[in-house]
Amino acid sequence: MSSETQITPNQLLGTWKLLTAVSTTASGERNENPYRENPSGLLTYSPTGRVIALISFGGRKPLSIRAATEEKAEAFDTFLAYAGRYSVNGNKVVHHVEISSIQNYVNRDLIRTVSFDGDSMTLTTPPTSVSGKGQTLSLTWQRSSED
Repeated sequence: MSSETQITPNQLLGTWKLLTAVSTTASGERNENPYRENPSGLLTYSPTGRVIALISFGGRKPLSIRAATEEKAEAFDTFLAYAGRYSVNGNKVVHHVEISSIQNYVNRDLIRTVSFDGDSMTLTTPPTSVSGKGQTLSLTWQRSSED
């Protein structure tokens, strides 16, 4: 899909399962496992303009019955969830975050460039600074066969 291609909300509708996540720095360094090996995720776009995103890092461990602070922090650090409304503009989707496991995302717009390849969709973030390095994150999702 070229950068000028318009997407429509109908192309996004349904539930998508995370296939891959890759981060790339401005200098071309790639991390094939930014969410550890074998992460899982669900992304749902509704016909009423709602989006829900859930990402669980690979290798998460169950919490102990009386989990220590460090164990709870690890559980928090390895799971991301947010929901809100979405809109499309050209080849971008904007997630207007209303609630999130990371409070800093609330009332923010998360902009993603969208491309499609068959029944998969890749969402790519704008460059952002992570640990002092500019990077983009590309998440590839497969449309759920249940939709």
